[in-house]
Amino acid sequence: MKKLFAEFFGTFWLVFGGCGSAIFAAGYPDLGIGFVGVALAFGLTVLTMAYAVGHISGGHFNPAVSFGLWAGGKFDAKDLVGYILAQLIGAFVAAGALYLIITNKSDFVTIGGFAANGYDALSPDGYSMTAALIAEFLLTMFFLLIILGSTNERAPKGFAPIAIGLGLTLIHLISIPITNTSVNPARSTSQAIFAGGEFTSQLWLFWVAPIAGALVAGFIHKALFDKE
Repeated sequence: MKKLFAEFFGTFWLVFGGCGSAIFAAGYPDLGIGFVGVALAFGLTVLTMAYAVGHISGGHFNPAVSFGLWAGGKFDAKDLVGYILAQLIGAFVAAGALYLIITNKSDFVTIGGFAANGYDALSPDGYSMTAALIAEFLLTMFFLLIILGSTNERAPKGFAPIAIGLGLTLIHLISIPITNTSVNPARSTSQAIFAGGEFTSQLWLFWVAPIAGALVAGFIHKALFDKE
């Protein structure tokens, strides 16, 4: 249960901090943090919670990460369902908190895209489904390679959260204009549920591409990098 609570709180913080920065601060008049600020916010959520609770649960906070670690031989299949449920609940509760905050603004009209992920018309810069698939697959694959490599027993100790957090920051710097950056099915699901409409019908991509990329990374690491 401690592991599941750690995954709940870690995923909550990722969604609340990362998506919250996009919803409240990215376009704030004159003082907005922009894409760079949002990218850094996502990286900081993972870095901080990896240090806070990573030693308890492994610090997945993402169903794709759980699948990738399983493929890499670093995670037991019997724990997958519990971890993914904890991650989804954490993400949903965080999205609910964001919803309550934004709907209680004095001039509230609509939640808009609510930092949800999408392609075609829902892509921030109009990228197609094919572009979204390629980006989400490759970026999640490299994210898992960073995670698996930095947490390997032969890697320098204590620095993994920094590498992982900076890796996620770089991923967002690359792909916010393409899909608003997912690489995390829990984060995508929570926002799509509240945003509704076409965001929910496009949600499949933000499960399939990240998990596929994570699985490939797990198998690559296990075959090529996990032995002398």
